[in-house]
Amino acid sequence: MLKREKMEEFFQEVTKLLPEDFRTYKQDVEKNLKAALNGAFARLDLVTREEFDIQNELLAKTRAIVSDLSNKVAELERVAKNSP
Repeated sequence: MLKREKMEEFFQEVTKLLPEDFRTYKQDVEKNLKAALNGAFARLDLVTREEFDIQNELLAKTRAIVSDLSNKVAELERVAKNSP
C-alpha cells in the first residue's frame, strides 16, 4: 500500500496541525488515525503493487495469445473460403 515513510510523514503533518494542548496525546491520535486509515484501506479492496504487476503481465500474455489465435482463425477462414 503506502510506503511507511509517507505514512510517518503524514502523521507528523497531522500532529503539527493539532492545537498545542492536544499534542500531548500525540501517540493516541496516531494510533487511532492509523487504525481508521487501515480500516478504510481494507474496505477499499486494494491490491499490492506486486499483485498488480503480476496481473498486468498475465494480461499482456493473454492478449498476445488472443491476437495470435485471432490471426490463425483469420488465416483458416481465408484458406477455407478459397478451398473448393
